[in-house]
Order: sequence, then structure tokens, then C-alpha cells
Amino acid sequence: MKKKQAYTHPMNLYPQRIKEEGIVVFDDVRGLPSGDESFVSPDYVICIGHKGHIKLMHDDIADYSEQHTVGVIFPNHRLLKVDRSDDYRATLIVVSASLLNDPLLQIINQLRYRYEPHPNVKLNKHEYKMITSVVEGMREITRLQLPDHRMLMTRLLEFLLRLLSHYRKSKLNEAHADKRVSARFLAELKQHFREHRDAGFYAEKAYLSTKHFSAVIKQETGHTAAYWIRHQVAVEAKMLMHVRRDLSVQAIADMLGFSEQASFSRYFRRETGMSPTEFRNRE
Repeated sequence: MKKKQAYTHPMNLYPQRIKEEGIVVFDDVRGLPSGDESFVSPDYVICIGHKGHIKLMHDDIADYSEQHTVGVIFPNHRLLKVDRSDDYRATLIVVSASLLNDPLLQIINQLRYRYEPHPNVKLNKHEYKMITSVVEGMREITRLQLPDHRMLMTRLLEFLLRLLSHYRKSKLNEAHADKRVSARFLAELKQHFREHRDAGFYAEKAYLSTKHFSAVIKQETGHTAAYWIRHQVAVEAKMLMHVRRDLSVQAIADMLGFSEQASFSRYFRRETGMSPTEFRNRE
């Protein structure tokens, strides 16, 4: 009887290939590189679920991947497997962290710190077919070893990300009625967080008391309104610190509505564990 071969995750098998090629497609993926242990990816990863399911904790929020589900994993976010079916299979598109500053991948630089707390999109049959067709093009570029390999892979990746962004927006527009309070809050937050960082402002716009508003947001999203306000400021600050390297810390503090750089630096350290300068130098 032939002995069953042990499974090794491709991100563990081919770290050098990821580094050298920049963008790599891995098929027949069956779980996390760390197995049952927590995993923090150093790279940007798109996960396309084909069969079965896997349940995860994405940072401190429950998440999942299943058939026809596409998820985005940003660098430096923690994943932990909760449950996985034996038939779970996925395709990963791994983008080396060293490539994230490439001008051709500006879309990732714009979105990498704006990730949603539930970064998965459930696709219909047409959407799934479109996504997998783009990935097949990436496989063919690699198989044929075409000239300008990285440029071609980058262009297809950009197209893939724009498709996912479009599909995500469509799903959000179809949100159920019981999610309207949180959906409106998150939309209002993105518009007003620079000037208003108190839950009371958003509760008033929802025509609810602050206490009831906070309870509804907690029920619908799993987190308080105060958490989402801090989260929005932090992700915007990270994005600006990474993308707008032409701006000083003081200029970014001004853009985010802080009266002085010192108060912004204290806020940034409290939310990220490091100073703005330390964060920028690490990137």
C-alpha cells in the first residue's frame, strides 16, 4: 500500500521563489502555513476558495473561506485556524512584501491599510469564473516564461484587484436591512473621522441616543463605535505614512485633524505600538 505523502504548505516550500518572482500562484492549498498555530504573513495574499471551508480568527475577528469565496490577507495581520474541512482546497496569489512599493502596484499601496474587518467576498458563478480566468492567465504567463514576466503579472494582478473591489462594493450595496445602522456609520466615519472622533456625533446623525447607537454597532459588527473610530484613524494614518513619504509627520497630523504633531504621535503609538517615524522606517 502506497504511503500517503505528507502535505507541506507551498509558502513554506517556496519562500525564495516568492522573493525572486514577486507574484506567485499556488494551487491545491489546504490550510495555513503554520497548521494549527497562529500565522502572520509577511506578504500580501489573495485566497480563492474552491472546495470545502476553513474558519479562522483574523486578528480578533471570526472569518472564513469556502467555495467561491475570495479573501485578502494583508501583511502583519494574525490568522489562527479554528476549523477546517478535509476537502478544503484554495488557490493563493502571494505578492512579496518587497514588491509592495513598486509604482506599478499603486492600487495595493492605496488599499493595503484600508482592509475590511471581514475581507472576504462571496462570489456568484459568473464572478468566480471571471476571477479564475484572470488567475489562469497568470499561470500561463509563468508556464510560458514570457518576457516582461513581472510586468505582465502585475497588470493582471491590478485587474484582479479592481474586479474584487467592484464585486465587494456590489455586495455592500446589497446589505440586509438590519445592517443599515452600521453600514451608514462606517460610511459616515470615512467622511468625517478627521473632524469628529466621538461616538455621539455619529449617533446623532443616526437619530439614536449614544448608548443605543453603541449597542447597535456592537451587535452588528462585534465591536464598539469607539473601536471603529480608532481603527479608521489608525488605518488612515498607516496608509498616509506609507504612501505619502513626501509628507512630514506634522503634515500628516494636520491632514488627520490633530492640533499638533505630539498628540498625533501619542495616538499613533497607542494604536500601533510604535512611533510614526519607527513605523515609516520599518516599511
